[in-house]
Amino acid sequence: MQAVNVRIIQVALLVVLLGGWQLGVSSGAIDRFFFPAPYDIVKQVIAWVADAGFYKHVGITLSETVLGYVIGTGLGVGAGVWLGLSPFVARVLDPFIKAVNAIPRVVLAPIFVLWLGLGLWSKVALAVTLVFFVTFFNAMQGVREVNPVVLSNTRILGAKRSDLLRHVYFPAAASWILSSLRTSVGFAVVGAIIGEYLGASAGLGYLIARSEGNFDAVGVFAGIIILAVFVLIIDLILDVAEKKLITWRPNAGEERPA
Repeated sequence: MQAVNVRIIQVALLVVLLGGWQLGVSSGAIDRFFFPAPYDIVKQVIAWVADAGFYKHVGITLSETVLGYVIGTGLGVGAGVWLGLSPFVARVLDPFIKAVNAIPRVVLAPIFVLWLGLGLWSKVALAVTLVFFVTFFNAMQGVREVNPVVLSNTRILGAKRSDLLRHVYFPAAASWILSSLRTSVGFAVVGAIIGEYLGASAGLGYLIARSEGNFDAVGVFAGIIILAVFVLIIDLILDVAEKKLITWRPNAGEERPA
C-alpha cells in the first residue's frame, strides 16, 4: 500500500511540474526560446523515435557506453582487488594514483582524440577513465573491510588463496562493487557524450550538439530526456542483477533479524 502511495505522489509531482511548465510557456511567463514547451519536446522525441536513422545514433552511443563501462569496471575491480590484497604496493602507488585521479577527466578528452582519432575508441577511452576510479576505490575498500577473524578461520580450514578470493574477498566486496556500478553508469554515459561533443558524426551527443549549434532548445531537451531514459533502463538492469547476486541482503524496509 505504501509503495502505491509513493507512486501516486511521484506521478502527481510530475504532472504538476510538467503542467506548470506548459502553462508557463503558453502564457508567456516562460521564454519558449530557452525553455520550450513539454508538448513540443515530446513531439520531437516521438519524431526521433519514429525515424529509423535515429537508432543508428542510439546504437553508437550504447556501444561506447557499454564498452567504456565494461572495460572500466573490469580494470577498476581487478586493480582494486589487487591493491587491496597488496598493502605494500598500494602504499608505493598511492601518490601516483592520487595524482592521476586529481586530473579532470574532461581535459583528457582532446588527448584521446589526438591519440585515437574521432572514432569510437576515443569516446570509449574517456568513459573508461571516468568509470575506472569509481569501481577501483570501492573494490579496494571492500577487500580491505574483510573481517580478519573470518580470514583466519578460513585459512585454518585449509583454504587456498584462490578459495579466499572466491569465497571471502569477492562476496565481502560485492556490496561495495555493486554500489559503484550504479554510480559509474552515469559516468560511462557522460564519457561517451562528451567525446561525441568534441567530435563525432553520429550518436546522441552529436544530436544534442547539432541542436545546440542550431539554437534548437527543443532538440537539446529531447536529447536530454532520451539520455535520462537510457540511463534509467541500464539502472533497472543493474537492479535485477544486484538482486540476483546479493540474495542475502534484506530489501529496503525489511526488518533485520535480531
